[in-house]
Amino acid sequence: MDPDQYCLVLSFFFDFFITSHVGNVLMKPKRPIFFLLYLWIIAYPIIAVATILVAVATIILSPLLPNSRLSYYPARWWGRVICKLCFVRVKVYGLGVLNPCQSYVFVLNHQSIFDVFVVYGWLPYIFKWMMRSELRKIPFVGKACEAAGHIFVNRANPSAAKASILKAESQLRNGISVVIFPEGTRTYTGAMGKFKRGAFQIAADLSLPIVPVTLKGSFERMQRNSPHITPGVIEMRIHKPMDMNFFRPEQTEELIQRTWDKINSSL
Repeated sequence: MDPDQYCLVLSFFFDFFITSHVGNVLMKPKRPIFFLLYLWIIAYPIIAVATILVAVATIILSPLLPNSRLSYYPARWWGRVICKLCFVRVKVYGLGVLNPCQSYVFVLNHQSIFDVFVVYGWLPYIFKWMMRSELRKIPFVGKACEAAGHIFVNRANPSAAKASILKAESQLRNGISVVIFPEGTRTYTGAMGKFKRGAFQIAADLSLPIVPVTLKGSFERMQRNSPHITPGVIEMRIHKPMDMNFFRPEQTEELIQRTWDKINSSL
């Protein structure tokens, strides 16, 4: 796990067990003590164990059944179980606009670590994440990401980042898609940040449709650098794919802005 992610899981556990205790404590809203006890005594330990089991299953299944629905099933189960354990309901709109046989570049806003769980659990596609290279170091999870063919991007090294984009492009065929959080990080405020160009470069190079996806409600469920979860609803709204054939290379900035506007329109 982006746009967390098994893949952006380092952020999940780092936020849960380390970062949140350093700051922001006085700014947390009050929550029922019984729910907090439930999270720390029941939900979080189950999530930790489930994450390790799913990582191991992915490491085993992915080489045997590469890019198959069976090898992706553990991650789908993982995302749904975490949401259920945290009393988070997910509503999905717009799946009917997609062609199951088409590869896409899914572009999403990034509000919370819950974005990762929602995408895994409710986006019924085989896809590759593009994620920061630091996540490769997570025990179990980094190996699972490598086994599944997810793409690590070293943002501090432009040549390595370009090589990562080329690797992503080589995998996007026969209905295999890529999921990208073009902001590059989770929001601190709930508002969307500026989009980076990587997702749009991939779409242009391969003439793949860009699918803007709005994630709404995950910031309210769990904010950055906080271990606290607020039960509620997250909406994933899938917008109509944008055909790259209608955009010339010099129109990249316009394409980025249109994608940003489309995602932001449903927040």
